[in-house]
Amino acid sequence: MEINLKGRTAVITGGSRGLGEAMTKALSESGASIALVARDRARLEKVRDEVAARGGTAEVFVADVTQESEVAKLADAVKARFGNPQILINSAGTNVRKNLVDFTLQEFRSVLDASLISTFLVCRAFVPGMSGTGYGRILNLSSTMSHVSLPGRTAYSSAKAALLGFTKALALELAADGITVNGISPGPIGTDMNRVLMNNPEVNAQFLANLPVGRWGKVEEIGALACYLCSDAAGFVTGTDILIDGGWTAR
Repeated sequence: MEINLKGRTAVITGGSRGLGEAMTKALSESGASIALVARDRARLEKVRDEVAARGGTAEVFVADVTQESEVAKLADAVKARFGNPQILINSAGTNVRKNLVDFTLQEFRSVLDASLISTFLVCRAFVPGMSGTGYGRILNLSSTMSHVSLPGRTAYSSAKAALLGFTKALALELAADGITVNGISPGPIGTDMNRVLMNNPEVNAQFLANLPVGRWGKVEEIGALACYLCSDAAGFVTGTDILIDGGWTAR
């Protein structure tokens, strides 16, 4: 099935690397214009240039989406360039792996802010512009760690589990307006964030032993799923979370 997103604009937070970068490239190849959002201008410009080299359209917007004032400025800047966007992908996030007693309050809050608070702020800023159009797509990047967990993931699992609750509630609020809201919960995917795990032979072997498909996921697989969920074909899919984890949570 060929997905056509021409005429759509997507705001993608965390678009400078990892899954955000992969979804940026996938949606742009399907015709969407991209508002790339992150704090690292140099990396954003690199992704923008790669999108342009493939014939796509992307613009760079530097913002810390955990800060209310910066999200307000971001919304104004995006609307000035593209008008009201129809797609929001909340991919910004961070992870601090520590035992609970070793966390500082600031560290714990930083993980929640990056995933949950940023999603709240971005959705609050852009949802009004989607309303009344009959179409809108919001994707929130969660994790298998919102369904199952591992030691040292108290902050990350808390943030991602809360994000699922947010996703379901917002989906119900917006369903009558033709706006769908869904979560994507990736399992072990070969991103920069997971590179330290993949490069540790012992830890890598442990992960592979728990993956029925016998390999780490590819970022392109997340991009393909995002394209489907943003398409007209997925208009009946809302308020759910799709696990894309190689069978990790099916065990």
